Amino acid sequence: MNELEARKPLLSSGHLRLLTFNLQVGIQTSAYHHYVTRSWQHFLPHPRRLQRLDMMGEVMGKFDVVGLQEVDGGSFRSSRINQVEYLATQAGMPHHFQQLNRNLGRIAQHSNGLLSRLVPSQIEEHRLPGAMPGRGAIHARFGEGPDALHIFVAHLALSHRGRVRQLNYLSDIIQPLRHVVVMGDLNCTPDQLHAHERFNASLPLHPVKPLLSYPSWQPRRALDHILLSQSLEAVDVQVLDHLFSDHLPIAVDLPLPDACLAAIRASVK
Repeated sequence: MNELEARKPLLSSGHLRLLTFNLQVGIQTSAYHHYVTRSWQHFLPHPRRLQRLDMMGEVMGKFDVVGLQEVDGGSFRSSRINQVEYLATQAGMPHHFQQLNRNLGRIAQHSNGLLSRLVPSQIEEHRLPGAMPGRGAIHARFGEGPDALHIFVAHLALSHRGRVRQLNYLSDIIQPLRHVVVMGDLNCTPDQLHAHERFNASLPLHPVKPLLSYPSWQPRRALDHILLSQSLEAVDVQVLDHLFSDHLPIAVDLPLPDACLAAIRASVK
C-alpha cells in the first residue's frame, strides 16, 4: 500500500483497511531466548520502547481500523504512557478505545485496543470466561440496523479448554449478526477454529487465507486472524514485516457490501 492510497478520503473507495497486531507491549523479540533475557521488560520500562511505538504508529497510519492485543494502558513498564492513546495519535486515528483486561496496578495495565478513523456507533467490552481472568474482546459497531458492520477485537486463552469456552461465548453474540469481522490473537490455528462447530455455525469462517504469524522471526503457525462472515470477502490479505513483537501483524483490504457501506455512511453524516 503506497502513501497516495493511504490518503484517499475515508470510504470513498468502499473499502476498509483492517489491521490486527499483538504488539507484546513494545518488547523487541527475535529469538526464543529473548523470552528469558528480555522478560524484565514486562515489568520495567525500556528506553527504546517509545521509538518502537513511533515506528508501529507510522505503519498503523496506513489503515482505517486497527485491533491491538498485549498493549499497556499506562503503567510503570510503559513509562506511564497509555500505548493505545499514543498509537492513535501517532497513526492519526481520531477514535480509540482501551479495554483493560488484567490490572496489575502501577506495574502493568494489560489491555486490548481499538484504533479507528470511523466513529463507532457503539462499543461494548466483554470479559471472556476462563479459569484465569484477563482475557477480553472489544465489540465495535459501525452504522445502525441489520446492515451495520460489527468488528470484534479479541485475545483468547492459551489453553484449549479456555478457548473453547471463549469461542462459545463469542458465538452467542455473533450468531444474530450479519456483517462481522473477528480479528486478533486467537492463540489457535485455522484447523482448531474449524473444529469448533458452534463457532463455525455462528461465523462460517468465510475463507481468508491463513498467514503464518508466529513466531515473528521464523513464522510457523497461524495464530493471528482476521475472520469474516459470509457477507464479506477480502480482496487482499497480507502479513506485514516484523515490528519488534513476537507476533507479525495481519492486514486485510475489505470491500464493503453496498447496504453495509450505506449504513456506515449514514451514521457518520
